Amino acid sequence: MNMTIKYQLFKAIIVAGTLVLTPLSYANPDQHKGIDIIVNINDANAEQLDKLLVGIGPDKAENIIQYRIKYGKFASVDDLEKVKGIGTSTVDKNRNRIKL
Repeated sequence: MNMTIKYQLFKAIIVAGTLVLTPLSYANPDQHKGIDIIVNINDANAEQLDKLLVGIGPDKAENIIQYRIKYGKFASVDDLEKVKGIGTSTVDKNRNRIKL
């Protein structure tokens, strides 16, 4: 193989790799284009809370369930801050996703 063919092959591989990986660089797991994610924090189960809310994993989802069992339904979105491990930042990230 002469150098010109090797160079052209190298360029083709780089371009192909860039095209394949470009969509990954724009991926945002918190946004689903055209789909509004709404979670009723008073009715959702732990799996739904874990999967649909940003920054809520299995432990925090279980804390939400336990809080509901102990204190009843949430009266406002901000009441979510009363749950162990959930702060203002997490509530703010999910404010548009949460309904009561």
